[in-house]
Amino acid sequence: MFEQYFSNQLARGAVYCAITAAATIGVILLARRRAPGLLREVPLAELRGILQIVAVGAILAALLRGPAWTSIFVLAGMILAAASIVCKRAKRIPGAFALALIAIGAGAGSVLVVMTVTGVIPLKILTLIPVGSMVIANTMNTQSIFLDRFRGEIAAHVGEIESALALGATPDTAVERYLQAAFRASLIPAVDNIRSLGIVWIPGIMAGMVLSGSSPLYAALYQFVVLTTIFSSSALACFVASHLVTRRVVSVHAQLVVRA
Repeated sequence: MFEQYFSNQLARGAVYCAITAAATIGVILLARRRAPGLLREVPLAELRGILQIVAVGAILAALLRGPAWTSIFVLAGMILAAASIVCKRAKRIPGAFALALIAIGAGAGSVLVVMTVTGVIPLKILTLIPVGSMVIANTMNTQSIFLDRFRGEIAAHVGEIESALALGATPDTAVERYLQAAFRASLIPAVDNIRSLGIVWIPGIMAGMVLSGSSPLYAALYQFVVLTTIFSSSALACFVASHLVTRRVVSVHAQLVVRA
């Protein structure tokens, strides 16, 4: 439809972005009474998102002419940015940025290293950065859900936790059941993505590989590889965070520091 009015590809892309952004704002306006805070948050998120993705596109265009090892610095920057975003969601937890940085770095970083060393993810900028960004982004989302859910569980069960601590329970024992609830809830999206693969949705990597000439069967297998890599990274990050977060919500004097 727009091809006859906009011959320039970038111009068409800008129009498409404007249409989808307007549709998003329309949905938020329709549901503003259910979530009034989103009306302020979503437009800023969209503006930030479009500026960031355009900047990344420009950086990728420059990196494609450089050595493959430069992608390591790009992925490291993504991990730092992801930790800062998680920190905003978990700002009531003391030391949330350091916690998120360690967890995402351990989860996404170690899994990407293993996959790169074994050759599962080629050490090429055109492959490593897009796949690595998906792994880091999904790990970030899982970490946000984990910490937010855990904080909510703690705030909803202050009495039970303080009673357990007063009776001599260790901090780990006092919050164990709430850690388990948060851990399970945070991994639901990743598990459902694997479970619904090929039935409910055909992810972008598979479609892109097929369009670029790869075998549909190979593209399907590689998409499974990416999703299981995302799950491993997310689960490992939550596992690391679950062993660090207790000392941030319970003081050395066995006092709960996170409240409703």
